[in-house]
Amino acid sequence: MRPFYLYLMKFRQPKEIDAITKFANHAYNDHSFPKQSDDYNEISSYLELNGDYLESMTVFDRAWEQYVQIEEGLQ
Repeated sequence: MRPFYLYLMKFRQPKEIDAITKFANHAYNDHSFPKQSDDYNEISSYLELNGDYLESMTVFDRAWEQYVQIEEGLQ
């Protein structure tokens, strides 16, 4: 599986149109984000401790669910 970060970067936009776009923009600017990881627990733990830019962990969970579906070829 490719890293979650690469999937998330597809949503970067100059204008924040939704919560996932906002998440992507902030993750891009977060130089400590685990960019090579495809592990839910690692990324989730990181965001719980450092992701003060997330409105809610629900945003990450939705993005993760979409990521897994695409990576497994379900979408």
